[in-house]
Amino acid sequence: MGAAARSTLIAAVSTVVVFGLLVAVVVSAPNWPSVQESFLNGEVFWSSLPAILTAFRVNIALFLVSEVLILGVGLFVAVLRSLPGPVFTPVRFLATVYVDIFRALPGVLVIYILGFGIPGLQIPGVPTSPFFYAVLALTLLYSAYVSEVYRAGIDSVHPSQDAAARSLGLSRFQSLRYVVIPQAVRRVIPPLLNDFIGLQKDTVLVSYIGVVEIFRASQIKQAATFNFTPYIATALVFIVVTIPLARFTDWLVNRDRKRQLASAR
Repeated sequence: MGAAARSTLIAAVSTVVVFGLLVAVVVSAPNWPSVQESFLNGEVFWSSLPAILTAFRVNIALFLVSEVLILGVGLFVAVLRSLPGPVFTPVRFLATVYVDIFRALPGVLVIYILGFGIPGLQIPGVPTSPFFYAVLALTLLYSAYVSEVYRAGIDSVHPSQDAAARSLGLSRFQSLRYVVIPQAVRRVIPPLLNDFIGLQKDTVLVSYIGVVEIFRASQIKQAATFNFTPYIATALVFIVVTIPLARFTDWLVNRDRKRQLASAR
């Protein structure tokens, strides 16, 4: 048996042993039958799943709409923070304040303040839809994080790239648009995907302002059945959606690492 095959066999056996011991400890616990009935009830699971999957479409809509806005707003803020010269100091200052504030605030607080505060003012013409404020809150929160990812990408582009573009007659903004930003965006795609994995999960926070999405649907089912199995169904839906995206992100990171190593030779 080769070294690689032996390593694979040892890894498989150790994994089976560890998880087998964990399962044995759990199922031998004194109150396991009660916990199994409360969290792993097959009848409740299958009866709740259709409503939970239907509600998940709201999470997908929140994610897609917010993602498009976040990509644009985050890049805009990153560009503002990258503007050189003393004349742009107020702009850089305001952009920095925005990023610092929304990176410091817990997401649920922002969702509460926007979702209940602004509609409570009853200003004519101002939207009152919880979905609107859910998108607004997620956009404000994640744009602050994404702008820092973009800014790191912009800073990673060597200054000689900008100098070469300027020597060819391009203005500062043209250099950013045609030279710096395209390179920066390509470099930050993997970390952006990591942020959007977090965004997909954080869509459940909007249930606090009345949006009936997957988590709120599971709460309704739990209250109707007096059983916690709908929460397990919700967790499985997120696992099925999120893990493939995480593996795709890892693949992109490894591909970029191999490309950088190849170019360095």
